[in-house]
Amino acid sequence: MNNSKRSGEPILKVDNLQVSYGKIAAVRGISFEVYRGEIVALLGANGAGKTTTLNALTGVIPIKDGTITFNGKRIRNLATNKITEMGMVHVPEGRHIFPDLTVGENLRIAAYLYEGKDRNLFLERRESVFALFPTLKERINQQGGTLSGGEQQMLAIGRALITGCEMLLLDEPSMGLAPMLVKEILSTVEKIAKNGQTILLVEQNAMMAMDIATYSYVLETGKIVYEGTSDSIKSQDKIVKVYLG
Repeated sequence: MNNSKRSGEPILKVDNLQVSYGKIAAVRGISFEVYRGEIVALLGANGAGKTTTLNALTGVIPIKDGTITFNGKRIRNLATNKITEMGMVHVPEGRHIFPDLTVGENLRIAAYLYEGKDRNLFLERRESVFALFPTLKERINQQGGTLSGGEQQMLAIGRALITGCEMLLLDEPSMGLAPMLVKEILSTVEKIAKNGQTILLVEQNAMMAMDIATYSYVLETGKIVYEGTSDSIKSQDKIVKVYLG
């Protein structure tokens, strides 16, 4: 893990983001940045506002106030498909693959933006996904719904990578997986970042997330209460016990 000083222009800049469900404020004016090539973790207990933040970034839910800038362009309340086209792709909690389609069909759907113009690009990206997740190649003709939880998570991440996105938003990739599989998935996330991908990670297993994240933000009830390099957060027992225990 690299905890070096952050530099350059952020690929994602969020300023004073506010999201409400009716009268309930779920995200209360948070600001944060993600730089190219980083894995940045959003950490906190259930109900802290982590998933709501990802959903707001990708247009799944509307935001009440604030600005979101991706690659220098304002994307506040743009449609999700537009944000995907711009290069930010969300792998939601619960995976949401197409269970009745095969692994190959799930991956091919993700190439809808470009396959008609460049079939070779799809095949090239698919091979990259198979290099990361050899199991998916073995299961290419198997229906998504018959895969194990870990394999479905691999497929969900692989499908996002097929788009050629610049930034990947991962929501609870370890949810419901056995400890050994969690390590494998997070190790692969680290490998994806080393290949040049930028990743914003929401993960219930805070300590494991900080093992691979360069920088972390800790949320509590919709506000950022602490931020810093992952190593600096891990070294402070009080923060770990109070917010991440």
